[in-house]
Amino acid sequence: MNPARRKQKKNTGALVLLRHGESRFNELNVFTGWLDVPLTVKGIEEAHAAARHCKQFSYDAVFTSHLERAHETLLIALSYQKKTGVFQHESMKQYDISMHAQSLLEPITIPVFTSRALNERAYGDLQGMDKSAAVKKYGDDQVFKWRRGYMDCPPRGESLRDVYKRVMPYFQKMIVPRLQRSETLLMVGHGNALRALIKFMDKIRDDDISFVDLPFGHPLVYHYCKGAFERVEGEYDFTRKLR
Repeated sequence: MNPARRKQKKNTGALVLLRHGESRFNELNVFTGWLDVPLTVKGIEEAHAAARHCKQFSYDAVFTSHLERAHETLLIALSYQKKTGVFQHESMKQYDISMHAQSLLEPITIPVFTSRALNERAYGDLQGMDKSAAVKKYGDDQVFKWRRGYMDCPPRGESLRDVYKRVMPYFQKMIVPRLQRSETLLMVGHGNALRALIKFMDKIRDDDISFVDLPFGHPLVYHYCKGAFERVEGEYDFTRKLR
């Protein structure tokens, strides 16, 4: 499929997927998972490049995880929008827009929803470990299976299948209904959470998902119509190697 840009058709929802920019632990080759670390200077530059692309869209809502590197990327993307992003706090309603102001602010704001369901994969005992040190301790084959396999699970961590099982219910409940209403949505996320979602939308087999490589800071754009997803812009490949 040629992922060239296509004009969004009437009665079609759009979902833009954006992986966060390079983090400090990406730079240091450390397993990160749920550890909360900021972006590098390169990651900030990647986020700005992606944001310039994303500003062509007018978003009805934005979704992201609870992790800082995704929030930093998202905030840079929102800075290019004409509307103002407002984070929604499910358990802390005192931070939300009051009912009296909602009708006034709704035309100039974008709701931002955060959820742990969209967090990066939890790497358990590997979190905070240098990846080269993990290879020396456990071996290339085992670490590759833990990092890239669909069903393999590091000690006290999650497999990609586990991530799929927590991402998909949230996706079906919170995101698909908005796409059915022909909304345009942005999701800023993490490599494994986005791989789980792409596996579903692009119907990728369990064995093939291990080799899908998502670039930092380069959006993928999907159109949704009548229950089907079509990727219309952005690329990934199946050449991911252990590093």
